[in-house]
Amino acid sequence: MDFFDEIKRRRTFGVISHPDAGKTTLTEKLLLYGGAIQEAGAVKSNKVKKGATSDFMEIERQRGISVATSVLAFMYKNKKINILDTPGHRDFAEDTFRTLTAVDSVIVVIDVAKGVEEQTIKLVEVCRLRSIPILVFINKLDREGKDAFDLMDEVEIKLGLTVTPLSFPIGMGYDFKGIYNLWEENLKLFNPDDKQKISQKIKFNSINDEDLKDILGIDLINKLKEDIDLILGVYPKFDIQKYLSGHLQPVFFGSALNNFGIQELLDCFIDIAPQPQSKSSDVRDINPKESEFTGFVFKIHANMDPKHRDRLAFVKIVSGKFERNTPYLHVRQNKKLKFSSPNTFFAEKKEIVNVSYPGDIVGLHDTGNFKIGDTLSTGEKINFKGIPSFSPEHFRYINNIDPMKAKQLEKGINQLMDEGVAQLFILNINNRKVIGTVGALQFEVIQYRLLHEYGAKCSFENLNVYKACWISIDKSDAKEVDEFKRIKQKFLAKDKLNQLVFLADSSFSLNMTKNKYSSIKFYFTSEFR
Repeated sequence: MDFFDEIKRRRTFGVISHPDAGKTTLTEKLLLYGGAIQEAGAVKSNKVKKGATSDFMEIERQRGISVATSVLAFMYKNKKINILDTPGHRDFAEDTFRTLTAVDSVIVVIDVAKGVEEQTIKLVEVCRLRSIPILVFINKLDREGKDAFDLMDEVEIKLGLTVTPLSFPIGMGYDFKGIYNLWEENLKLFNPDDKQKISQKIKFNSINDEDLKDILGIDLINKLKEDIDLILGVYPKFDIQKYLSGHLQPVFFGSALNNFGIQELLDCFIDIAPQPQSKSSDVRDINPKESEFTGFVFKIHANMDPKHRDRLAFVKIVSGKFERNTPYLHVRQNKKLKFSSPNTFFAEKKEIVNVSYPGDIVGLHDTGNFKIGDTLSTGEKINFKGIPSFSPEHFRYINNIDPMKAKQLEKGINQLMDEGVAQLFILNINNRKVIGTVGALQFEVIQYRLLHEYGAKCSFENLNVYKACWISIDKSDAKEVDEFKRIKQKFLAKDKLNQLVFLADSSFSLNMTKNKYSSIKFYFTSEFR
C-alpha cells in the first residue's frame, strides 16, 4: 500500500462530552466493535473489577472519571482508527482543548435525559471555531429521557449546530424497541443482553417487513413511519461536503452501555469522517500529502508505566512519513533527534512501530527535550499554531511537607507541569512557587501523583488571584514600565518559559492596571506572540 493510500485510510478523532454522558463507555464499545478488545470494561461498576481500557491511571479507576486524554488505535474494515478519549470533567478541560488540535473530527456524546450540558457547549464552541467536523451521538436510550425531536432542537439551539438524523429511535426508555438506520435504510431491534460482548441483533431490511408487525405492532410501525416522514420533510438531506466543512452535523441514537446503535455509528463514521487534514503553521499551511515529515507535540505524559518511570511525548503526524531511527529536527531547540523506539498506543499498552503516517499518533520516549507545542520536521523551521496555555482559574502555593524529598518534589512538579496538567508560576518577590489550574480537582490529582509516582508529599495554601495574564511590554516608555514593575512587584511572576506574568487579585484591579499602563498589553493565553 503506497503513501497516499495509507493517508486515505486514517481516521483520527476525539470523543468529547459533559461528564457522565457515557463518553468513555462509547469509546470502549467502539473498540469492542472494532475487534480491538474482546470484552468491554465497566467504567463505574464496583461489581466488575475490570476498568475501562482508556482509563489507565489509578486515580481514574478509583473515581470512575477520565482525568487525562488517552490514545487508542485499531483497524476496522481496512481503516486505521485513532481515538483520543478526552476528559469530560471541566477541571481537566485544558487537556481536552489541546487534544482538539490533534483531531480531524469529533464525536459529541449527549445524555438522552440531561440533554445539552455546560461543558458540552464549551467544547463544541472550540470545535466550531476551528471548523472541526462534528458527529452527535445521543446516548442512554434505554433510560427515560427527552423526546428525540426535542433533543435535536436543543442541540441546534444550544450548540448552534445544523443537524440531520442518520438513525432514529423506536420508542424511548422502558419503551425502547430499536433503531431505524436512515443511512442504510434498515432496522434493528433492541434486546438488553450481555453488556460486555457483541451479540447478534434482530435486523430487518425494510420497515414494511410483515414479520415486523408481529413484533412491534401496527401502531408503533405507523408512528415510526410518521417520524421518518417528518425527518425527511424537516431536516436537511445529509451532504458530506457540508459535514466536512463544519456546516452540517449528523445525529445518531443508541445505548453505549447496551452495545446498541454503536455499529451503525461506526460503519457510517468510517465512510464519512475526514482523512488527515492540512494544518496551519507560522509559515504556511502544511498538507498531509507532502513528502517531508512534520508533526507536533500535543500532550506529554510521565509515568504511564510507574515501574519504568517513562515519559512519553504524544506527537500528531501532520505530513510525510515518520520513520524509526531517522534523525528529525527539533525546531525549538534547533537540534536533530533520533528515536529508536517510537510507540503506537492502545491506552497504556504500547508497541514499537517502524513507520507512521499522517493522522497517526506516535509516542516518543522523552528525557526532557519536549514541551507541549514543540514541532518536529525533516528540516523546515516551522511552528504549528493553536496550542496555547490558558489562564488558570484557581491558584495555590505549593509547600514541601518532607524536606528530605525536595529533589523528588522538584522533579515531579517540573514533569507534571510539562504535561500541561497545570501551570507553574514563580513569584518575583520571594521565589515562592504557585500552581495554577483550570479546575480545583486538579490539585488533588497533582497531590496524588506526586506522592504515588515521585514519593513526594506536598500541601497547598490558598492564594487570592483572579487571573494570570501574560504580558508584553513596549520598552519605548521605560519610565512607565519601571513604575509598573515597582508598584506591582508582589503581583509579578515568571512562568516555566520565563515569560513575565501578572497575577491580578481582582477584575477591578486588572481593569485599573490596564487603563493606567497603556504601554503594557495583557493576554489570557500564552500564545500571543
